[in-house]
Amino acid sequence: MPLWRGNHVTIKQLIEDFGRYTYLPRLRDSHVLIEAVREGLSLLMWPQESFAYAESFEEAKGRYLGLRAGQNIPVSEDSLFGLLVNPEAALKQLDADKPAPVVPTSTTPVAAGNPATSPEQPSTTIGPIHPTETPKPKRFHGTVTLDPQRVGRDAGKIAEEVIAHIASLIGADVTVRLDIEATVPIGVPDNVVRTITENCRTLKFTSQGFEAE
Repeated sequence: MPLWRGNHVTIKQLIEDFGRYTYLPRLRDSHVLIEAVREGLSLLMWPQESFAYAESFEEAKGRYLGLRAGQNIPVSEDSLFGLLVNPEAALKQLDADKPAPVVPTSTTPVAAGNPATSPEQPSTTIGPIHPTETPKPKRFHGTVTLDPQRVGRDAGKIAEEVIAHIASLIGADVTVRLDIEATVPIGVPDNVVRTITENCRTLKFTSQGFEAE
């Protein structure tokens, strides 16, 4: 959990905090923390599990510049003054930045007076005929198998190259689910069962469980 300064903290400050405060885990070097930051930014469930990234904060307007999350972001030694942003603050700005839906308006044209037209002789003028448009697809679904050793990397690519395009559409309602299936021939030890069950409960899994066969 980053040591927030308000709603954000620079990566450089975070590295200094891990080197200064003895109650925090000891790091081999700054590369370890940078790699952890990179993986955290690529998580699909970043609002619950990690944070967002911004290039800077505009104090006058109270806005983050270059705000991104849930995608592969090339954080490196050159990005030490980049900001890790509290997910609640990031979501608030991202939601506010979504374009407002365009509500179509229709008006009924008023026919100009025509001396040749009378109640006994209604006008037979036919308006222009528009070709019928092909209906556009309104639903999308997809299933993909991820490398269990590279879940963060693969999920980040999917978020950036698929989910982001759909989520950017006006009025889009996107739901992302993660299905996990595992078979362990030798059986799962009791301590691992307890750990996974508790973690699933903490992460609010809608369903989970182990089976003997």
